[in-house]
Amino acid sequence: MTVTKGNIAALDEQLNEKTLESETVFSGRVFDVEVRKVELCDGTIARREVVLHNGGATICALDADNNVFMVRQFRSPFEKVLLELPAGKLEKGEDPRACAIRELKEETGMTADEVMDLGFMYSSPGYCGEKIYMFLAKGLSSGEGNPDDGEFLQVTKLPLKEAVDRIMRGEISDAKTVAALLKAARMVGV
Repeated sequence: MTVTKGNIAALDEQLNEKTLESETVFSGRVFDVEVRKVELCDGTIARREVVLHNGGATICALDADNNVFMVRQFRSPFEKVLLELPAGKLEKGEDPRACAIRELKEETGMTADEVMDLGFMYSSPGYCGEKIYMFLAKGLSSGEGNPDDGEFLQVTKLPLKEAVDRIMRGEISDAKTVAALLKAARMVGV
């Protein structure tokens, strides 16, 4: 069947899974893990392991010359330093825009006159419920950063075009950063 705007809901319904049972097997500071017994669309029973996460927000801060402010920080799962946009975890019930603005200030010391919505992304929908909201900040003012306890990072400024080139060369590989930078570049015509 061909997918059209008119029949997409009916096609999606054919793919839905029904959760029969669920059990939280891990509760942590950042996320929980749930194991679900599900019935697939063909009636088969399967098991799903799902990471439950409050989500997060990231912000692409651009100055008047289209330079982007990023942070370098060590990421334990990969045992290396990554170049990323400022970002942070949403607290329960927190507004994503407020989270992004807070993280920009904490991690870079900057505030913005204008914050625009760039949409959201699912970081890894095969097993994780994390939803990351993305924003573009303009009209920047400098100030003093205040990273969280145990958060060590270096602020890096580079032209947005160079950041996009680094994505294309595989030098920037953090998913939220890639998505937000490419959306911001499209929005400002870079």
